[in-house]
Amino acid sequence: TRNEGRVRALKALREERRERRELGGAARIGVQEAERSGKLVVEVEHLAHRWGERPLINDFSTTILRGDKLGLIGPNGVGKSTLLKLLLGQLEPQAGRVKLGTKLEVAYFDQHRAQLEEEQSIRDNVSQGRDRISINGVDRHIVSYLQDFLFPPDRLNTPVKALSGGERNRLLLAKLFSKPANVLVLDEPTNDLDVETLELLESLLVEFEGTVLLVSHDRAFLNNVVTSCLAFEGEGVVNEYVGGYDDWLRQRPSVSAASVVAKPKPKPEEKPKPAAKRKLSYKDQRELDELPRRIEVLEEEQAALHARLADPAFYQQAGEAVAEVNARLKALEAELEQAYERWEALEA
Repeated sequence: TRNEGRVRALKALREERRERRELGGAARIGVQEAERSGKLVVEVEHLAHRWGERPLINDFSTTILRGDKLGLIGPNGVGKSTLLKLLLGQLEPQAGRVKLGTKLEVAYFDQHRAQLEEEQSIRDNVSQGRDRISINGVDRHIVSYLQDFLFPPDRLNTPVKALSGGERNRLLLAKLFSKPANVLVLDEPTNDLDVETLELLESLLVEFEGTVLLVSHDRAFLNNVVTSCLAFEGEGVVNEYVGGYDDWLRQRPSVSAASVVAKPKPKPEEKPKPAAKRKLSYKDQRELDELPRRIEVLEEEQAALHARLADPAFYQQAGEAVAEVNARLKALEAELEQAYERWEALEA
């Protein structure tokens, strides 16, 4: 059900990335892009960093050029946020070299939405009192711009404190993309996103002409957005692969999806000998058979709640009713995440 135009655009970007890597960094970038920010974003040589005695990154080298969209893959606590700070020059590496490009303007997606002013309206949070704003050199009326983010004109004076979680995320996206930036850093941007906002964010990132550094456990989102992935594969090893999450799995068939989410890659001496797949117990097999239907029921309820939240008339109810629906939606997202993780573990 994805927009096929975005799929074609992503495939074209990936092909450009493949050619760039094969030519050893001889990138073909449009003149306008090169003038705006310089084609080199970050160059890393033999980067190494430890947390106490634990190696987070060991002998990692890469070149990030303008237009690259990189996804960082790995379990929580493996060092993804540390690598982001190293790439942006916010943290000094313990070994190796990080060279930043010129004219870099970084924008950060804050999943906690701390950048939004609760008492201000939707319009004022983005416009700062202006009627028109400049987006990529094009003058836009604030009403027209916010309509791109699914805010109808009659809702623009609504204060942020009255917005749902999905609306707040859309507003934060509008604020983020209204400021000049050629590097977007998004650390778990899909948390608490409704379907409409997720679709919108995918579209914006695919069409964004700058560089994207994305941390996410959402595999479909990574598949739809990134041109290459940096995968943490245990013991400080970080490798780069062209394509999204599924492309990484195809290029590394010996690594299961569960190992990325649950634990680092085992050491060679700990690796069991090839053996037949262990048969599930009756109880586990029954749970595995029932999980697809359970997930379907949860997703149907989630879709119904999203539809209610998208209806402006819904917010004419008492605040307690709105809060109750938002709380149930958050609980559903947690249940779905647990169900998918359990399904994955049983399949593995």
